[in-house]
Amino acid sequence: STWQCLGSDNYAGAIGSTPAGIVYSEWSQANPSSRGYLRPILAENNGWQVYITTPRGKNHAYQTYRSALRNDNAFAQLLTADDTTVFSPEQLLIEKQECIDTYGPDMGLALFEQEYYCSFDAAILGAIWAGELAKLESEGRYTEVPHNPDYKVYTAWDIGRTDATAIWFYQVIGNEVRIIDFYQASLRDPDHFAGQLIGQEVQIDLVGDGVEVTYGDDLPEIAHRKAYDYKTVWLPHDARAKTFAAKGKSIQQQLLAVFGWDKVKIVPSLSKQDGITAARKMWNQCVVDHRTEEGLEAVKQYRYMWDDDKKCFRDNPVHDWTSHPADASIYLAIAWQAEAPADPKPKPRQTPDYEFDDDEEDDWKTG
Repeated sequence: STWQCLGSDNYAGAIGSTPAGIVYSEWSQANPSSRGYLRPILAENNGWQVYITTPRGKNHAYQTYRSALRNDNAFAQLLTADDTTVFSPEQLLIEKQECIDTYGPDMGLALFEQEYYCSFDAAILGAIWAGELAKLESEGRYTEVPHNPDYKVYTAWDIGRTDATAIWFYQVIGNEVRIIDFYQASLRDPDHFAGQLIGQEVQIDLVGDGVEVTYGDDLPEIAHRKAYDYKTVWLPHDARAKTFAAKGKSIQQQLLAVFGWDKVKIVPSLSKQDGITAARKMWNQCVVDHRTEEGLEAVKQYRYMWDDDKKCFRDNPVHDWTSHPADASIYLAIAWQAEAPADPKPKPRQTPDYEFDDDEEDDWKTG
């Protein structure tokens, strides 16, 4: 038998293999997309899958556990420290006090309940927007948010290659950000993501010094996106330099050929901490559609790592499968602040006095 170790953030490396079984260690911290892509392989091989984890809130691991409880073909078991008897009651009291002494009464108790008693309700240690996202749900702002055809749609991207490229779709109505959609994928070219935006197959080719775009069939599974009228495709700064495959053009140049020079822009530059602060403001007042569940779960788990030597959280967030959706949400927040609120499409006037372009913007916003 052969055992192979892979990170769930690079699950694409296992596609095409033929495993007899897969063990997901610390499933609550893994990329949930890995399950969806690898499950068909197991089904074809009549294989098995095992999930071993401690909770990290009510994320995808919680849903996996609840699903297994309802499934006659699955087995699920929750074992606390009391059930396993690895620790004596006296040892558990010591461990509890150690957590409190190290992390403080609130976070320490939450960590103890999570790690020793498998609590799905405990706060995620170091979660950057924990308060804002809890408020989002408690105020009913995580709900059904339909696309409003009277307003433009924006997208905010964070770009990866071997790991995920993440895209948030949103509208701005007055002072409110309405996040209506989310998409991410790994090991894909710009034409794939362009197709995901417009709901139609797209092929981008380098012809001489230029870029040629060919459009193909509609993509019925995302037919709703054909109705999206895009105002701005916001890209991170590295979109100027990165190239996918061997097409020799930056991502920005390739997307310009699809959407036009006036719609593809680079997000204004801010420090990481200022970006996190901008996103905090955005999460405090946005409304979010259930269609974004995959991205929102990643954002919930975006966190600082605890430094046991210094007894404090590290300055930079953990880089893992949560990073691209979270960073894309930061770019969304920065772009929202950089661009004036969108107005609805103007109604035709019978006797117009002036002609002007509502979409004209200052050059500084293009980066």
